[in-house]
Amino acid sequence: MSNTQFAFLKQDRLPSRAALQAAIDALGYDLQLYPELDLRSDSGFSPCVLNGVPDVGFELETGPVAEVAGDDEEILAIAGDNDLCISMVWRSSMKDCAAVMIVSCALQKDFGAVISYEGEEPQALEDALAALPEIIAEAMQQRKR
Repeated sequence: MSNTQFAFLKQDRLPSRAALQAAIDALGYDLQLYPELDLRSDSGFSPCVLNGVPDVGFELETGPVAEVAGDDEEILAIAGDNDLCISMVWRSSMKDCAAVMIVSCALQKDFGAVISYEGEEPQALEDALAALPEIIAEAMQQRKR
């Protein structure tokens, strides 16, 4: 089963890899993005390193909100006046989930993104940040299995 996290933001707020990495670092998490990451043009699998573990990553797709939402009024309402959507997809790996959650928090905190899991109501940044330690702990337990 796949899971999709949407990050809706304005095109002019789309960060470079360096800016996004700096935002992740400022949150205090050890997630290293792919060195050649380009959110504007990359699609497909984006590898990461989480707490020194290299087999981490997620599927990435960036495009106009209209392409993602189509005529889905609920998604359009969540996106609001944002015109760009970053879709991050992962399967059952908690390591991949943790990477997506860390990236999502950084996008929300520093770049004004609205974050929605599967088109659900957006989660407050404070709630997402509060959930991260448990998600990362579970991800690191998965590593030991």
